[in-house]
Amino acid sequence: MALRNHSTNSEFVLTGLSDDPHVQSLLFVLFLGIYLLTLMGNLLLLLLIRADSRLHTPMYFFLSNLSLLDLCFSSVTVPKLLKDLLSEKKTISVEGCLTQIFFVFITAGTEAFLLSVMAYDRYAAICHPLLYGQVMSNQLCVRLVLASWGLASLNSAVIVLLAVNLDFCDAQTIHHYTCELPSLFPLSCSDISINVEILICSIILHGFGTFLPIFFSYACIVSTILSISSTTGRVKAFSTCSSHLIAVILFFGSGLIRYLLPPSGSSLDLLSSLQYSTVTPMLNPLIYSLKNTEVKAAVRRTLGKFLQHLR
Repeated sequence: MALRNHSTNSEFVLTGLSDDPHVQSLLFVLFLGIYLLTLMGNLLLLLLIRADSRLHTPMYFFLSNLSLLDLCFSSVTVPKLLKDLLSEKKTISVEGCLTQIFFVFITAGTEAFLLSVMAYDRYAAICHPLLYGQVMSNQLCVRLVLASWGLASLNSAVIVLLAVNLDFCDAQTIHHYTCELPSLFPLSCSDISINVEILICSIILHGFGTFLPIFFSYACIVSTILSISSTTGRVKAFSTCSSHLIAVILFFGSGLIRYLLPPSGSSLDLLSSLQYSTVTPMLNPLIYSLKNTEVKAAVRRTLGKFLQHLR
């Protein structure tokens, strides 16, 4: 690997979330529970959407892809975090660090694109209901998901290339529980000014390039909802997109805070990272299940069929 020829440092030391063994034990139990809930919630939502034919619509096609992404996203960082919470020395190789960065960016980047696509889907459903079936065809839905993965992969490759040729001359400590470029760049003994500028431009283009379509979609959605004369109609229209709006706020809020603000090594860095990479993947299936009448109805139908089968 090219990085080996430029670096005399073969691994990094992670400070993790705490040095206190008792606190680490409590954190292990907490994050193990969060990870198991993330796996169980997203897997159940995936199986439910696949099993119930009434959920075979564009909205739930995108939601199933979001669940798959959340499974992958949380699995990039949480297993390593759990392992480190049980270890005295928390280390990660340079190659492992870059690999983790790549998969964080590809999963988080794809999720940002997918949330933008889901906003367009809600815009088409609420603002153009008569044309919805034609606009959101199966072919378009598949192409939008593939485009999300493709664009995020390209962006991830560019970002990781920023770090491949950096020099890390001595044993270095990352003041974090995982590898992230904002925490990695200050450890380099190379000139990182261009790398930081490219990273910021990439984050701004990616972040606002996916957030602005969401903003304009919801501007049109709100305008359409306010024009509905029936209060019941307005409530029903808003309820179809409220879950997505909550997911957008949770993901983009913490993600942009982490990557647009300079790393401070404070608890804010850790909390924002934990929010978008650990907590949000756990909350997404709960948000879409608890606030969605169609999902709750599908759960009742599926449980009813299962109980009848047992009899």
